[in-house]
Amino acid sequence: MRKHLGRLRARGRGLLLGRLGTYAGLLAGAVVTSFPFYWMITSGLKSNLEAVRFPPTLLPHAWEWSNYAAAWSAAPFARYFLNSAVFSLGVALCVTVTSALAAYAFAYLAFPGRDLLFTLFVATLLVPPEITLIPDFVLIRALGWYDTFAGLVLPLGASALSVFLLRQIFLGIPRELHEAARIDGCPPWLFFWRFVLPLGAPGLAVVGLLAFLRAWNDLLWPLIATSSDRMRTVQVGLLTFSQDVSTEYNLLMAAATMVVLPTVAAFLIAQRQLIEGIAATGVRG
Repeated sequence: MRKHLGRLRARGRGLLLGRLGTYAGLLAGAVVTSFPFYWMITSGLKSNLEAVRFPPTLLPHAWEWSNYAAAWSAAPFARYFLNSAVFSLGVALCVTVTSALAAYAFAYLAFPGRDLLFTLFVATLLVPPEITLIPDFVLIRALGWYDTFAGLVLPLGASALSVFLLRQIFLGIPRELHEAARIDGCPPWLFFWRFVLPLGAPGLAVVGLLAFLRAWNDLLWPLIATSSDRMRTVQVGLLTFSQDVSTEYNLLMAAATMVVLPTVAAFLIAQRQLIEGIAATGVRG
């Protein structure tokens, strides 16, 4: 009996040590991941001399909150944020709508060559996005969309990855529900509106959030599709701002912090839906 209890205690200690080791590893990873953001935020609250000092300081000696106001007024960031908001929300809306419709067609509608078409569609994920930049640029110039929101948003309004994710989520909806709806005479569009969209809401949130983050952080396409200052997004504006204040690191870090905050807020707001949506995207069918 004592020998058995001893083995149980040893096993419990081993499990405890293993759990502590796991938590220590996760904590170390969290510190390493979050330290650049901490350094960016604190550097934006230092004087310029302290921001470039070596060895560096972990906390500001004097908290310069005025750096944010100075950075905001040094460039038309209000216009940049408005442009990025319109651009990102427009892309998120277009991607969500087009992906939901395409995913429903691939999951529930029977038509010739459906599986082959879906395979070819997913295969486009292997094509680097940079390859399509020149064709997209030529297209928006031909349509007269250059330096407009239409030229910014519409070329990014569809996503093969989003279609794939939503199709997997829609396939997880019980087939019996679809069959019962067909027997009751429910048309496809009504089944899509009343059943598929509500049950696939977590996946729609994931697709919308990913599209929003991609558009907000995009630098290359807005740099190519726009030329005037009134159409610049925050990423392009931040690039220009970094060239103008290349020696004022505290203002640059303050501006970078302001640009990052909306993405952090979007993630925190949709965190629950994001986790549920990712958990629901297991490969099926």
